[in-house]
Amino acid sequence: MITTNEQKVLAATTAIDTLIKEGAIFSGMKIGLGTGSTAMPAVKRLAERIADGTLQNIKAVSTSFQTTLACEELRIPVYTLNDGAIGGFLDLTVDGADEIGPDNSLIKGGGAALLREKITAYNSKAYAIVADESKAVSSHGTKFPLPVEIIAEARVSVIRELDRLGAKCTLREGVRKAGPVITDNGNMILDCLWSSAVNPAEMEDKINTITGVVECGFFTKLRPVAFVAHADGTVQIIR
Repeated sequence: MITTNEQKVLAATTAIDTLIKEGAIFSGMKIGLGTGSTAMPAVKRLAERIADGTLQNIKAVSTSFQTTLACEELRIPVYTLNDGAIGGFLDLTVDGADEIGPDNSLIKGGGAALLREKITAYNSKAYAIVADESKAVSSHGTKFPLPVEIIAEARVSVIRELDRLGAKCTLREGVRKAGPVITDNGNMILDCLWSSAVNPAEMEDKINTITGVVECGFFTKLRPVAFVAHADGTVQIIR
């Protein structure tokens, strides 16, 4: 049996190698790279396949300061989505997830990078998720809190509207920092839970119509292929 951290590395390594073998990752690609403890092993594996000559001329778009720093250290060229070499559209995004539900619907944003992760994912031709087995769930809304990125000045009014949608909201507090978490975009995060499961596609649309909401952590518009590693050392590919 392997640990959760080992599952993350296994899922990430399997995903990158499988996508290369299947021709879903190839030299010259524009690839979005996610944020968090499972995405980082995928970034590292991508760098290894660049270093061994399997991949060349890869252009990466980072979703956070964390990922940008990792790419710099691993010598993966980083561009913005607006750069002329990228043109606002990617071939593939590889990322982690906090929950993977039925039909590969997702909750993301545990690392507070949901806005840039969604911009990158929703502007990609293909999408791949890597995860350990604890992330697979039968429904959303009652277990992992849904992150909602908000404009600070709208905090009270947004909480009121989310309450009308049945959510109980908590302002995310920093770790080793006094006060609330501030995202890479200068916004705050509300973490939301419901007493019963919700429809993620419907709730994504409803939450994103609230004035003052920047983005929510439901990802339902582009269903990914998911690589889920298990404690027995196997990796399930869910398409």
